[in-house]
Formats: sequence, C-alpha cells, structure tokens
Amino acid sequence: MVTVAMEAIFLYGYFFILLLLSIFGFHRYYTIYNYRKYKDNVPKAKGSFDQLPRVCVQLPVYNEMYVVERLIDAVAKIDYPKELFEIQVLDDSTDDTVGIARAKCDEIAATGLNIKHLRRGDRKGFKAGALKFGQDMTDADFIAVFDADFLPPSDFLKRTIHFFTDEKIGMVQARWDYLNRDFSLLTEAQSILLDGHFMIEHTFRNRSGRFFNFNGTAGIWRKSTISDAGGWQHDTLTEDLDLSYRAQIKGWKFVYLNDLTVPAELPVEMSSFKSQQFRWAKGSIQVFKKLYPSIMKSKTLSKKVKMEAFFHLAANFAYVMMVLLCVLMPVNIIIRYRHGLHEVFVFDLPIFILATVSVMMFYFYSEIEVINETLSMKNRSKLSPLFFLPFTVSLGIGLAINNCKAVFEALAGKQTDFIRTPKYDVSGKKGKAQESFVKIVNNKYRFKNLNAVSMIELFFAIYFTYAVYYAFYSKLYFSIPFLVLFQFGFLYTSFLTLLYTPMMRLMHKKA
Repeated sequence: MVTVAMEAIFLYGYFFILLLLSIFGFHRYYTIYNYRKYKDNVPKAKGSFDQLPRVCVQLPVYNEMYVVERLIDAVAKIDYPKELFEIQVLDDSTDDTVGIARAKCDEIAATGLNIKHLRRGDRKGFKAGALKFGQDMTDADFIAVFDADFLPPSDFLKRTIHFFTDEKIGMVQARWDYLNRDFSLLTEAQSILLDGHFMIEHTFRNRSGRFFNFNGTAGIWRKSTISDAGGWQHDTLTEDLDLSYRAQIKGWKFVYLNDLTVPAELPVEMSSFKSQQFRWAKGSIQVFKKLYPSIMKSKTLSKKVKMEAFFHLAANFAYVMMVLLCVLMPVNIIIRYRHGLHEVFVFDLPIFILATVSVMMFYFYSEIEVINETLSMKNRSKLSPLFFLPFTVSLGIGLAINNCKAVFEALAGKQTDFIRTPKYDVSGKKGKAQESFVKIVNNKYRFKNLNAVSMIELFFAIYFTYAVYYAFYSKLYFSIPFLVLFQFGFLYTSFLTLLYTPMMRLMHKKA
C-alpha cells in the first residue's frame, strides 16, 4: 500500500528530475539565442598560400566492403596538385574489404596519384591507432580524415587549406550532409538530430569563441597540432572529441565551415544506430571524466568556455535522468489524479515548456536553417520538419535505456572495443529501393537483434501503453500527448531493433 510519505517521495523526486532536465532544456533556448547572435561572424581565411603545402588524406577502414570503393573514388577526385597530395587507406579489415580496397588503390595508383594501401599487424588502438600509424608514415604538414561512408566534394581542400595561413589554426571541420536522409523515418529523424548539432551547436560554439570538436571525419588537421596536443589516444571511444579538447586547451584555434558540406550515409538499421549512439554517449562521458577537471581548474579559460564545455561533454547525463523520469511518470500520474486535474496542469506546464518544447523548437529551428543553407534541401518545404519532429523527439526518448547504459559503463571505467557502424551503400527513396533492400537483407555486418536493452525498451513500451490507457480512462487528456511521445519512442526503438531485418525481408519479397 502506498503511504502519504511514499507519495511525497515520488512527487518530489519526479519534480526534481524534471527541474534538472529543464536546465538542459533552457540551454537549448540559450543555444538558439547565441546562434542568432553570432551566426554572421563567418570565418574567413587570413590569407592564401603562395605555395600550397603537402596534404595527406587518411581513410581509416575496417570491414567496409560495401562502401570502400565509393570512398576511394571520391577522394581520388579531390582537386589538388598531385605532387602535393597523398592518400592513405588505413585498412584494418578482416574480410573481403582488404582485396577490394587493394585493387581499387592499384587502379588509382596507375593514374599517377600517390595512394597507399596500409595494413598493421594488429588492430591496437582501433581507429585512433590506425590514424597514429598513418601519421607516422607521412611527411605531409596537414592531414584530412574521412570515414568510409563519406563522399568529400572535389573542392574540399581548396576551401579549407588556406585557413591554415593563420598559424594559430589547428583544425578545420566541415558540416555533415546525408546521402540517404529520405530513406526511412529512422534516417529522417537521425538527420534532424545531427542537423541540430552541426548547424546550431557547432556554429554557435565556434563563432562565439567556445570549444567545439572535430567529428572524426570531414575535417583537416595541422599535423603539428595533433602532436602538440598529445597525439591520437585510445583510452576513450571518442578519440576525436578527446583530441579536440586537448588541442583547444593548449591554445589551438579551430574553424567550423557550415557552408561546406560533406555527404555521408546514415545507419538504416536501429541496431546500428543504437550502437553508434552508445559509442558516442560513452565516449563523451569518458572525455568528461578525463578532461573536465583540468578545464575547471584552468586559469586561462573563460567562464563561458567552461560552462559550454560542461553542457557539451556532460549532455548524456540527461539520459540517466530520463530513465528515472520514465519510471516515475506513470506512477505520479496515478498519485496526482487523486489530487485533481488542476495540479497536473499548473505544475507540469512550465517545466514541460522548458524540458520538452525547447527540444522541439531547437530542432525545428535547426531544420529551417539547414533548408536555407543547403543546396540539396532547397526544394523542401519549411513546414516539412513539423511532420518529423514528434518522431525525432520520440526517438531521442527511446534511446534513453541504451545511452543510460553507456553513461554508467563510462562512469564505472568499463573498457569496451570500438564498434564501428556498418554501412551498405544504401540510397534514399528516390534511389534504387530494390537494391537497397537486397543490401540490407544480405549484409554480413548485422548486429544481434535480441539483447537486454531492447527487452527493457519493450517493457517500457508496455508500461507507457498502460499509462496512456489510464490517462484516457481517467480523463487526464492533458497528459496523453506527453505520454504518447514516450510510448512511441520505446515501441519504435524496441520493435525496430527486434523486427527490422524480418520486415526488410518481407518488403524485399513483395518488391
């Protein structure tokens, strides 16, 4: 039997968690405000090189048989003097990728381009180890990095290299775009989540003098910056974020170009997407543990830099609060129903505006900016994000269990391997859908669908289904839209994890 004291604990705990989440929500409003304030501070190169420097392009690859040829072809088309241009295919693969990549490198080398297919004796350090291995084997002063699923434009180097005429510049990052944005509801939602990061957060942080990070790909480094900051290290799962903060703490300046886009392929399977999110979430908390104490103690970094670094590196703690909120929310609805509808409305509305509406506003605004700034999006209606926003917010909620596990593993110091996100050369709906289904169904890189996380997500889906029923039966109509966001998020993540491959097989048979 629930006592008055237990009810009070549930209520106070619930509102305390909402209050903490509302702080992160308020930061969304703060980010939009500062983006608008600083968006016109467009970075410009200090000058231009009279003699272009040597550049090495590194392509870290691990079991990417479906996309490695596409990657190498795109990089080989980059417009830069051949005598100053080197490509390293850093191939740690253990499957057919090795032969495919080697053959493509031989084909490109026959055209006179300096391209090397490099393999290590082991996979020590994962991606960070591969990048360090390649760095030690080049005399180029600048190093660009592209992951296997990216397709750099031919003018990438011409639009980035001259920023390094300023000797304080250590890295230049381009914005991500997406080859298969319109493939499915999942890829649409992913693109919106990433657009918020790349269009709004990166632009605001860079142009206002805060720290931002190299995203592991679609960027170019000054080689001496990497060395000065301590080099590539593999004690976190986000070696890119780690190196970025170490370099900026040392005083190096970064540049973010939101008008230079590099398209990439988004994960099309929920299992792959969740694995990617897990790695990013765990890695960011590992970097928080590793570097934030020194950031806080720094006498040279400003308060605004320290504050934004906290919200950047600690953002995934919100998923822990989200899981606690999920446990308490249906229970609190039942308790508060006994105290009248008026209390539900008065206490929830202000925090709902801070914690939830802020997220929707943030992503809606980011999509408007992306549509305005991206050539491939010019034909999109500015109202189209309104359709996808509820799904995007639900997807973020559905990731709570997955990312909460990542946070706890990072806090506990549990070390795990770097699990790369497989890609299949899948195009959008306007592409060859039949071929895309074949690639998904027959791929060799599929994750296990059944795991503890997906089962817990399924439990929460059922839990919130009951909560929606209870709210409707009790005429608590104001609570229903909020509950449905949680219900759909957990239904979506759990069912797509468990059933995606069978669904693809069925669609393939019908096509």
